[in-house]
Amino acid sequence: MSFALGVLPVALLLLGFPIFLVLLASVTVALVFFMSIPLTVLHQNLYGSIDAFPLLAIPFFIYAGELMGRGSVAQRIVDVVQAGVGKVPGSLGVTTVGTSAIFGAISGASAATVATVGRIMVPAMRRAGYPETFSAGLITAVGAIDIIIPPSIPMIVYGAAAQESVPRLYAAGVLPGLLIAALLALYVMWFARRHGIGATESFDLRRLARSAARGVWALGAPVIILGGIYGGVFSPTEAAGIACVYAAFVTRVVYRDIPWREILDAAGTTAIFTSQILIIVACASVFSWLLTVNQVPAALVGWIRSLELAPWMILAVLNVLLLVVGCFVDPLSAILVLTPLLIPIVKGAGIDTVHFGIVVTVNLAIGLFHPPFGINIFVAQSVLGLKLPVIYRGIVPFLVLYLGALVLITYVPDISLAGVRLFLAH
Repeated sequence: MSFALGVLPVALLLLGFPIFLVLLASVTVALVFFMSIPLTVLHQNLYGSIDAFPLLAIPFFIYAGELMGRGSVAQRIVDVVQAGVGKVPGSLGVTTVGTSAIFGAISGASAATVATVGRIMVPAMRRAGYPETFSAGLITAVGAIDIIIPPSIPMIVYGAAAQESVPRLYAAGVLPGLLIAALLALYVMWFARRHGIGATESFDLRRLARSAARGVWALGAPVIILGGIYGGVFSPTEAAGIACVYAAFVTRVVYRDIPWREILDAAGTTAIFTSQILIIVACASVFSWLLTVNQVPAALVGWIRSLELAPWMILAVLNVLLLVVGCFVDPLSAILVLTPLLIPIVKGAGIDTVHFGIVVTVNLAIGLFHPPFGINIFVAQSVLGLKLPVIYRGIVPFLVLYLGALVLITYVPDISLAGVRLFLAH
């Protein structure tokens, strides 16, 4: 059995197989050669794992982000943020951070933000004299905020895997996301001042008012989504459905950015992307089931307890584990495989599972732009025409900032849990 659970997955990963095939092959080999269980169990678990109401929010949020990414929504958000930032050092970089955070509150998908916001901001930063390494590092790293600030697709998956409330996770993600955004903005301002990079236009209230009037419909999406969830008006899944209708209305009727044909084309793109996500969800869930029936979580919990580690040491060990895994495995697969293993350890140490969900999300967000396989790196390379060596050099300071934020979020639980008390007090 150790061959199917350990040796085979590692070997297939090293050979370059897709993660879903790695997991599915491992489970199939285990059932055929090492367990006397009918293969129908495999089918039942594959389908049963994606038969969950919260997962329905995934295609809806992807579709809403796809529609708004194709229209002028991102540019309008950029205009509003840039007008509000005014004449501060590194104003274009700060605008990039603010726009990415707002756009992430619409789509919840990191790679989409890197591509959409990067197309607008990277050429502007080049013209303004920002070093190529800095621009590449910023746009690659800032997109990772989008799986921390709600609505976050990995948080939906963690909630399903850990049987935790998605609204509570969303509320807990607000302050950590804003903390990281603030750290990035402060670094951008310091960098610009040190390198003599000038600001853009001075703050003008009339310009801000004009930009806000042009972008009010674009800014309405996160207000409706998050306001409805935290106000108890609708669930995250219902909010995702409403976001789709709102995005279609804004892009087609209000702004007239895209024709009906492109709305249908966006639906097709969403279906393909959703299928890629859900096949990973299904295969990772059945692999987690295999680990559970073979008592792997129980054995791991017993081993951790035998070490008699303090809770802060357990969190340190889990952070290292998650950071390493995040460098090689996409966030959804990592969450689905590791959550069933780690939740018993976390509960045994008295750590809040909502707080731990944010710790997991931040760790895996770092993996999105961490070499060698961070997906944001390859999006920035292919979509924005940035070179890999330039990106690798540029992300180093941003990686340090994220790691500093991770330490704070890990050992100051109130950074996460204060949001739950604030937004879900009712």
